[in-house]
Amino acid sequence: MTAVNKPLHIGLFLATCLTTFGACLFFYGGGVIGSLEDKLWGSGYFALTVVGILLAHELGHYFMAKHHGVDSSWPYFIPFPFGFGTLGAVIRLRGRIPNRNALVDIGAAGPLAGLLICIPMLAVGVALSHVDTLPSDLDPGVPPPYSLINLAAKLGEYVSFLVRGTTEPTFPERQFFGDSLLSWILVRLIHGELKPGTDLYAHPIFLAAWFGQLMTMLNLLPVGQLDGGHVTHAFYGTDKAEALGVRIAKGALVLSLFFSVSWLIWFFLATRIVGTAHPPVEKPDEPLTRGRRIVVYVTWVMTALTFMPMPISVG
Repeated sequence: MTAVNKPLHIGLFLATCLTTFGACLFFYGGGVIGSLEDKLWGSGYFALTVVGILLAHELGHYFMAKHHGVDSSWPYFIPFPFGFGTLGAVIRLRGRIPNRNALVDIGAAGPLAGLLICIPMLAVGVALSHVDTLPSDLDPGVPPPYSLINLAAKLGEYVSFLVRGTTEPTFPERQFFGDSLLSWILVRLIHGELKPGTDLYAHPIFLAAWFGQLMTMLNLLPVGQLDGGHVTHAFYGTDKAEALGVRIAKGALVLSLFFSVSWLIWFFLATRIVGTAHPPVEKPDEPLTRGRRIVVYVTWVMTALTFMPMPISVG
């Protein structure tokens, strides 16, 4: 067993608590309209929810790795001073995974444990959010503003403005968080069918749970050593799983073109950082049990429920 650098792990955890709190306060105004005290409380709710989801996710991996005798690190939280205040968390598996059943257990335990926190918090966040009228000048356009096509067109307009002195292009100022099937269902179960011209104004708990859902969705995509990649390698075997991972990664390019340029960043991370390859288990011929196959199907259902083709847009 490798020694644990407890001060490093605890320091990163505390730093992530601080950066998530600060990100909500400074970039989202605490997620509420009100006094400074209200904004501080909102930022605290946000930070606790985000860190709680990430912690549950990584502990799911950690305890299942220990259960199968695979040496693993404590969670490394990744603080980040912008955006949502964190880039997530990871654990390092330092031993080889014994068989395909263990691979399913370790791979699926993280996102499913995270969702046990994320889904109730998403429901609470939806209930605490309010429905209100959208601004009358809102025009998201087609394709969406964050799509690669639209951004390229805006860049062309701006170059034309600089070179030829044409009308200066306008850029959207409002930020919208995309729906997954899961959040779409929860909004309509709690608030009913939204009237045309209205939308949900997010409470900080909803914002935090939405971010947790986004991180879970990205991890569940079946590529390389992402959680979804662990599951598909256990289910299909190396060759089929790697071919599927390549197709999914290429699909991100299409999503970046027509929905959100953020998929271009994910494509780079998936192909250049994570990679589509996956190390083999020690006993690849040992078949999956029926229970593990059910777990695989559950992860696929959750992938579909949390998938967001356009995570963030503007208008």
